[in-house]
Amino acid sequence: MNNPRWDGPPRPTSPQRPRGTVYRSAAAATPSTRTPQRRRRLPGRLALVAVLLACVGTAGVVVAGHRLSAAAHAGRGGVPAGSAASTAAAGAPVLTPRTVDVSVDGFLSWSLLDRRTGAISGSANHADATSSTESMIKVWIAADYLRQQAAGGGTPTQQRLAELTTMIRDSDDLAAEDIYRLDGGNAVVSRMISTCGLTGTTAVNGWWSRTQVTADDAARLGLCVADGRAAGRTWTPWILTQMRQVRGEGRFGVVDALPASTAATTAIKNGWTLINADGSWHVACLAVQDRWVLSVLTRYDGSRGLSYGAGVCADVTRQLMTDS
Repeated sequence: MNNPRWDGPPRPTSPQRPRGTVYRSAAAATPSTRTPQRRRRLPGRLALVAVLLACVGTAGVVVAGHRLSAAAHAGRGGVPAGSAASTAAAGAPVLTPRTVDVSVDGFLSWSLLDRRTGAISGSANHADATSSTESMIKVWIAADYLRQQAAGGGTPTQQRLAELTTMIRDSDDLAAEDIYRLDGGNAVVSRMISTCGLTGTTAVNGWWSRTQVTADDAARLGLCVADGRAAGRTWTPWILTQMRQVRGEGRFGVVDALPASTAATTAIKNGWTLINADGSWHVACLAVQDRWVLSVLTRYDGSRGLSYGAGVCADVTRQLMTDS
């Protein structure tokens, strides 16, 4: 099987909601859970489910030995060919480049892409530091399949569309594995790199979830989905709709920092895995709005729980936010 077997503690039976700025606590955060919604995880993954409440304030600290700032760096994100769906409400907050001061007991990299200009800004390591995509790459796996179907004159069956829906909305691993194998395994990631113009992404043989990306490339992937290159003209609106309807354990991070009206129109796909091989949570957050794309990659000690990483994604977002 392509995805590894991660062992760990059993899923808690009683949901618990973390309170406060969980990821800044000196004590380990307590994972929490929700009732599964037709959720199927491969035996090779441990899903500890957490719901993040608001994380507030800033802390002037050093992140993994480096202070991260939003000093602008020239990027190759590309000016979008046009939004497939303009749904942002008037007055929705805009994310703009600025200094971000977030404390992480581990690794953090983030990238903000301006869809009007293609400019990329982010943490000091946004262009070269890598982390695994985990489930974030599922949005590409689905989009790649639909684009190829349309190019070949085919139409997905309702059963296949249902599979793609649960892959994105519920982060279904079995669905992702099925489409990944059907479309050629490693070739799926190779097409992502070439189609989206990714410059710091590396495929791992037979492991879609272990694909290594920079924060810049994660943001470029979001743009690639939004501007139609990933899924093509026919299926881009459908893909973005599924991303706006992500639910259950996968709905966390960037949307937690946004006003409810903006969160409802924000297309997201997160990745999260507690990896036994290094004892760390690997969390990847991706969010797409009409004017921006934000990616956040973080890794940290597994004892802290998913809520820690969800809080990191939310706090980076909160510090970048301004009123339009």
